[in-house]
Formats: sequence, structure tokens, C-alpha cells
Amino acid sequence: MSYFMYDVMGGTADEPDAEGMGRLLDGLAQADDEHPDVSLTHESGWCLSAFRGGLLVWENPDEDAVAPGEMRDVTRDETLRLLGLPAAGDLAAAEASPWRR
Repeated sequence: MSYFMYDVMGGTADEPDAEGMGRLLDGLAQADDEHPDVSLTHESGWCLSAFRGGLLVWENPDEDAVAPGEMRDVTRDETLRLLGLPAAGDLAAAEASPWRR
């Protein structure tokens, strides 16, 4: 497995396709303070978390030397595009996105 996603309640989905990613993003409608996001984790440890309202966070919790990056007000379509980068193994393109650190 090269990646998996957590849904808003913490359930996992192994390597969902774009349609499956879209369904997981739709679950953000039920997000609350305890369960605020859905995320994709690549086998390398890089993680992209999406929050209701368009906040994205890109980070590798195992790498203290690299500060997390964020984007705000990201559209659903752009979120799906960005989720597709680490899903396809293109970590360089994901990292090259305009993250604010």
C-alpha cells in the first residue's frame, strides 16, 4: 500500500480513487471540534489534511526539520487535485505547491 486516508470519524480507506476521495471530502460536512478533518497519508510519512472551510495542512510528523505548510480557502476541486499528488507518489509536486510556512 502506498497511501491511505482517514475519514472524518477516523476510519481508514486504503488507496481510494478520486471518486472515493471525493466521498471522504464530502464527510467534512459532519466535521466537529473532535473530528475536524480528513487526511491522506503516504507511506513516506507525508500527510495532507483537509478541513471544512478549505484549510489544507501538508506535513511530515516524523520530520522536525520541515515546518508544516498550509493553504487557506482551497476549493474542493483543488483539494482533490492536491490529494491526487501524494496518492500518485508525486511528493515533489505536492511539496512544490504554494504552502505558507
